[in-house]
Amino acid sequence: MDSKLGIYLKEWLVNLGLSEDVSILINTLIFLIAIILLAFLVDIVTKKIIISLIGRLVRKTKTKWDDIFFERKVFNRLAHIAPALIIFYTIGYAFIDFHPNYTSIVQGGAKIYMLLIGLLVTDSFINALHQIYCTLPISKNRPIKGYVQGVKIIIYFLGIILILSILINKSPKVLLTGVGALAAVLLFVFKDTILGLVASIQLSANDMVKSGDWIEMPNYNADGTVTEISLHTVKVQNWDKTISTIPTYALVSEAFNNWRGMEESGGRRIKRSINIDMKSIKFCTKEMIEKYKKIHVLKDYIKKKEVELSEYNKENKIDESILVNGRRLTNIGTFRKYVEEYLKKHPKIHNDMTFLIRHLQSTEKGLPIEIYVFSNDQVWANYEAIQADIFDHILSVIPEFELNVFQNPTGEDFQKLRP
Repeated sequence: MDSKLGIYLKEWLVNLGLSEDVSILINTLIFLIAIILLAFLVDIVTKKIIISLIGRLVRKTKTKWDDIFFERKVFNRLAHIAPALIIFYTIGYAFIDFHPNYTSIVQGGAKIYMLLIGLLVTDSFINALHQIYCTLPISKNRPIKGYVQGVKIIIYFLGIILILSILINKSPKVLLTGVGALAAVLLFVFKDTILGLVASIQLSANDMVKSGDWIEMPNYNADGTVTEISLHTVKVQNWDKTISTIPTYALVSEAFNNWRGMEESGGRRIKRSINIDMKSIKFCTKEMIEKYKKIHVLKDYIKKKEVELSEYNKENKIDESILVNGRRLTNIGTFRKYVEEYLKKHPKIHNDMTFLIRHLQSTEKGLPIEIYVFSNDQVWANYEAIQADIFDHILSVIPEFELNVFQNPTGEDFQKLRP
């Protein structure tokens, strides 16, 4: 199609007896139909043939990167530009006999269409790159979804500026200058976006949180695993399978617990105490000591302690007829040593991490004996089972040391006191 063909066709229609205006109209319609058919044909060729061929080639290659680009429809969206190019470069022939504004309007529409397709192609391309990045090991420690969304916002903003410049037939520089004057308004409108972008950079740069981390943030009822970190929100799947959504900037401006350190350490803390009734604490009698010698984990300790205390009392000429004189074994100290030895030999306790069996400050509820150790199994269900088994055993052996666990009286206790 060229201008000579248009002139020949118009002259032929005039020779048939049609008026010049009718000839121009028919000539324009013929060219428009031809352009539309050509654009439709190019669309079929690019989508049905070229894209199908690209798909076959992609499936045959060993690398997965091209598969990701194909699955994200980068090539499919790019194919939409071909019909628009046909219309853009041929529409002038259809409106050759009309005012140039007709051609400019259609070409402007084609430009806007191609810009929109370009934005969609860029969006798919960025998504594909992000998906490829997520397959790399570094992505587990450095999530970049916030950056990706920030880049998309900038690209779409520039795309909108270009589209507006086409619609009002002004240079993009004029619009950008006007945007500068509206900076304060834009900062207010995009406040959350800007805060989210800055927070995403800080979270990533300081390695504060990443997908897969167990975090706890009571202010947002969040206690579970981070499933997604985006520009505006962080999604946490709680242990009850509910989803908590936290603003990204809240993780920078507010306090939260990240249990990653515990998971990477290889141990999980057990920190719990048992309150001992202080009225049951006393010195060990000979009968009690003989009984403790038969306890496997205490046997060596009792023998060693007897020798140590006996030598000390003899050297210092202690009158052992009075209990308060000298050094003696107590049932609470022996019990504490039993717990220590029992846990040292427990297969599920991590002996290379903090290991404490200690007294806490006594209160009106007795003397707390705190167990502060780490299990070597971090799985929640297993950890709870280990903790429960340990305290089941400890609570069961307390009476063997003639100690009592403190607890508030119940109705049954008062019934026993009734005459």
